[in-house]
Amino acid sequence: MLGEQAEPREASGEGEGSVRLTAELLEQLLASATPEQYLARANLEERSLAEYADAVREAHGLKKSQVIRASGLNPTFCYQIFEGTRRPGRDSAIMLAFGLGCSLVETQRLLRLAGASELWSRNRRDAIIIFCLEHGMDRAQTDDELWRLGEKTLIDGGA
Repeated sequence: MLGEQAEPREASGEGEGSVRLTAELLEQLLASATPEQYLARANLEERSLAEYADAVREAHGLKKSQVIRASGLNPTFCYQIFEGTRRPGRDSAIMLAFGLGCSLVETQRLLRLAGASELWSRNRRDAIIIFCLEHGMDRAQTDDELWRLGEKTLIDGGA
């Protein structure tokens, strides 16, 4: 469920294979006597989009050139995202997620770090994108599905 989002520790740099649920963090916060007690125990440092994208890229064993090709983004723009000098819009961030081979959870986090709204299953276009992510489709296949179902493609709204 999206309400209990898990952060993959491999891509977030917190250990192999295990996950930390947002619900677990909330439980720890509510059990703390003070906010300071919780903040002292919880590792809440938020990475930048550039750091997160690079960590996911490395975790997936990809080169930047492979990510750029798979994403369909302008190479200069994509390198600027990785350098942290540019922030993508929502469709560009989704395209980057496809280029990185992100899971749905990784895509949602990437969107949050980009300052964009997460994919929402109650939105027709987002539902198609979620379906494509979960079924291992790439960005081009996702654009084909969006086009087939009468929705704006990512390539038309990205970069």
